[in-house]
Amino acid sequence: MPNAFAYLMLLAWPVIATVLFRRLPREKALIWSILAAYMLLPPLVNINLPAVPDLDKFTISNLCALVLTLWVLDEKISFLPRSFIGRVLIVLYVISPFATMLTNPEPILIVAKDVPALRLYDSVATISYQFIALLPFFLARHLLRTDAGMKAMVGALVTAGLVYSFPMLLEARLSPQLNIWVYGFFQHDFSQSMRGGGFRPMVFMPHGLWVAFFALMAAMAALIMLRTSNSEDRPRRLAIFLYLGFVLFMCKSAGPLVYALGLIPIILLVGRRWQLLLAAALGVVVICYPLLRGAQLIPLDTILDYALAINSERHQSLSFRIMNEEQLLERAMQKPFFGWGGYGRNLILDPVTGAMLTIPDGRWIIVLGTYGWLGYIAEFGLLVLPLVYLGGQALVQRSAAFSPFACTIALIYAANLADLLPNATLIPFTWLMAGALMGYAESLGLQANTQAIAMSNARLAPRSDPRTIL
Repeated sequence: MPNAFAYLMLLAWPVIATVLFRRLPREKALIWSILAAYMLLPPLVNINLPAVPDLDKFTISNLCALVLTLWVLDEKISFLPRSFIGRVLIVLYVISPFATMLTNPEPILIVAKDVPALRLYDSVATISYQFIALLPFFLARHLLRTDAGMKAMVGALVTAGLVYSFPMLLEARLSPQLNIWVYGFFQHDFSQSMRGGGFRPMVFMPHGLWVAFFALMAAMAALIMLRTSNSEDRPRRLAIFLYLGFVLFMCKSAGPLVYALGLIPIILLVGRRWQLLLAAALGVVVICYPLLRGAQLIPLDTILDYALAINSERHQSLSFRIMNEEQLLERAMQKPFFGWGGYGRNLILDPVTGAMLTIPDGRWIIVLGTYGWLGYIAEFGLLVLPLVYLGGQALVQRSAAFSPFACTIALIYAANLADLLPNATLIPFTWLMAGALMGYAESLGLQANTQAIAMSNARLAPRSDPRTIL
């Protein structure tokens, strides 16, 4: 059970966020109000109020960011992107739970206790939560769309990684204990924190996998700071990158380490246009993953053999995930269009006790089973859209037109999308990156159109005859 301090921290966050917005530049205020809440507030704790979504670390930080942007910064926020596709996806994302409710009017019969049918109340609460989840996207699209905004995100990730590295290394040595000491409870299964004769840190995040991906983001941000540094700053920034790389290694999670091995040569050696094109290509693969999986085009046996060659423990874990996903995918296809909805209806349950017989890990299978293809296309389409737009800009513009910090954020974001296949690491900072990249892509497109119009007008303008001047 969480202690009183856990609830006090949730209630105190509006005050802390107000201080951030009053004392920091607007870009940094938005970034830190989302990032610091993710780092510091208690996981899994919520304040349950009637008729509104539960107030947890994510909803509170998102709502505070919106209110303070409107109140303190006096900014006018647009909730719809410029593109027609983006607007359609946002509308579908917000309203898809209503279609799910309409197609799930029947309970699921369980001897111990039936799983309830969906009600109008459920769809209203879920729609509210969907809108709140998108708030970092809307705010970042407006405030972080510039080169300065991208650089501020990179700098914040490096600073956050350095600050968080101390409790991470402490837990890697002693075992995850900080959430118990501070908030009075342990947030997950302790056995999952034991890896390789040591421990995976959790600090104040839901799981060690979340902490490991956070360490990956910080290390990659440090790498682009190293690449763009001058000769005087290079030794210090090299030391920071090596240190954050060591912290990532100490998180003992194979996935983020694999992402790092792929991202490091791309950030160091590949041009900016190709970085954006690679990020866009990875995004397309992510959104097409269920189709590729259903068509048996994903070489699962080869992947399992490769995992076995590396480590038998990793092979067992991956095999368990794949087995669960196959069962859940079959369950999802029983209601393919709008899904099963909440209350665990998307899972395979024991018909007598109601116990879960499957465990969903990847975000893709959770969304597909809960909201069907409509919800999946809405959510993952909206997530992939910024990368697709940036990839389109990379096809028509030169590398010099792109900020190196924006390219690195795009690569980190693409890795986050790829991580949604094995895990459910969709956090407010993911939506923050999505909104920033969306706004950045729109700005690039607007600048390109303005330049094209100016050049066209210059060619069409009548030239004066030198003889008339004489």
